[in-house]
Amino acid sequence: MSQIKLSNYYIKNTVKLALNEDLYPSGDITSNLIKNTKVVKLKLIANQKAVIGGLEFAKQTFKLIDKKIKFTLKKKEGSSVKKNDLIAIIEGKAENILIGERVALNFISHISGISTKTNEFVKLVNKRCKICCTRKTIPTLRVVQKYAVKLGGGVNHRFNLSDEFLIKDNHIASSDIKTLVSLAIKNKKGRKITVEVDNLDQLKKIIGLKFNTVLFDNMNIKNLKAGVKIAKKYYETEASGNINLKSIKAVAKTGVDRISIGSITHSSTAVDLKLEI
Repeated sequence: MSQIKLSNYYIKNTVKLALNEDLYPSGDITSNLIKNTKVVKLKLIANQKAVIGGLEFAKQTFKLIDKKIKFTLKKKEGSSVKKNDLIAIIEGKAENILIGERVALNFISHISGISTKTNEFVKLVNKRCKICCTRKTIPTLRVVQKYAVKLGGGVNHRFNLSDEFLIKDNHIASSDIKTLVSLAIKNKKGRKITVEVDNLDQLKKIIGLKFNTVLFDNMNIKNLKAGVKIAKKYYETEASGNINLKSIKAVAKTGVDRISIGSITHSSTAVDLKLEI
């Protein structure tokens, strides 16, 4: 699997793109009305409980605008915060801070939203069951979103289509499940192989073939439990398909090794934060 790397170089370049999006072509024409000699101190405060993340993105935002802006952390990356907790203090020229305010908050609120939602799922399952993300991410921001999942205690699934074989329903509908699995085994070259099944008959057709993981997709609890019982001697087991905070416990109790949830990246609500002067 591709390694998720969130280097300073990556953060800097991602923030540059975000600032360019906000400032092209004429800069912040509203904040330019303020005399840039005025120095202010702003407090970054949580408006809700959250697992906070993206602080380096915020720090880099202000640094790129004005190296003299002081960004002092009061909470660590990945720490849990409560409503009204002080996360950071930003001090510097008012105009320059206001230029970067929204970009900084966007990064923190989005990354924290994913890490917070992931952590909610993680807390509802036993430690043996892993919560995984999927490829249902914002294009070009997959590294950021998968980083946020790990921050919340989740596990990254494959990063892209080259990482591992994942034989899904439409592959099977276009061919034959046993043929596809056999071809994947023949061509795996060290890569893992996951096979998606949506019924027990499909599972029985491939039992005994040498692959890594069975992915049970959109199966009811009764069939999922039966499928796990059959497959667990041979393969890692995974469940997916519209799993939410209400259904996660029942799915985990079937004994699956991991549960993949697309909503933690594509539908997590941004964490509510505020900057106060």
